[in-house]
Amino acid sequence: MKQALFAALLLAGCATGSAPPGTQVAAERLQQTIVPGSTTKAQLLAAFGPTKSVVFDRGFEAWVYQAPAGGGRFAEFVVLINPAGLVAKTRTRDPASP
Repeated sequence: MKQALFAALLLAGCATGSAPPGTQVAAERLQQTIVPGSTTKAQLLAAFGPTKSVVFDRGFEAWVYQAPAGGGRFAEFVVLINPAGLVAKTRTRDPASP
């Protein structure tokens, strides 16, 4: 099962190419693809490309993707990656009201 998911993520990454920083991805795709405790940093890069990130002293990383939310606004999808390169948790921050 994990191998099939990994292969699908690789194919998706090849189909879309490298994404610019601050990658914009549909919220549904982010939520369906990124599984805490299972998805790796390499799988994120293959599926969505690089994005805005912050590296902390203890080896954790926070990556931020944007999901279109209508009206020119974007929700933020934050991914916390542990030092072993595995997604530890995710969080969605809805866009502020106009």
